[in-house]
Amino acid sequence: MVRVRFEQPEDAAAVHDINDQAFGSPIEGQIVERLRAAPDCLSLVATRNDLVIGHILFSPVSLEPPVGFRVAGLGPMSVVPDHQRAGVGSQLIRAGLGACREHGYSAVVVVGHPEYYPRFGFEPAHTRGLTLPDFDVPHDVFMVIELEPGVRERLRGAVRYRSEFAEA
Repeated sequence: MVRVRFEQPEDAAAVHDINDQAFGSPIEGQIVERLRAAPDCLSLVATRNDLVIGHILFSPVSLEPPVGFRVAGLGPMSVVPDHQRAGVGSQLIRAGLGACREHGYSAVVVVGHPEYYPRFGFEPAHTRGLTLPDFDVPHDVFMVIELEPGVRERLRGAVRYRSEFAEA
């Protein structure tokens, strides 16, 4: 049985290792390391038999011009290769979106697979008037989900991720 919980200090090494395994590169693990101490970040892990097998991170993003509510960026998310395609990522996303709601976030953006994230309610961000000027990504991989009813109509502007992402 897989359980999702907030990351604890003793999970740090496992989280770094999972990101390295899942992405085949140290970049995402380094981003997580830098963001871990940042305020308002939400970091969750998935465990099976008390072993950490997955991780998801949400960090605050800003919008220009400001919109008057909080928006989080999802990412990175990683699952140990042996446990991929078994629903672990889905559990992390659902639990993470719930945690974002509980912590006062009104919307979440993600840069990810356009075939995967819509099943959770994500839609193309450009259809909501959102841009991602700091990253050169195709329109279909930049998505947004509304967590607070009525926010969708007020989502407009340039999304800026924290500087820790640019340092990678």
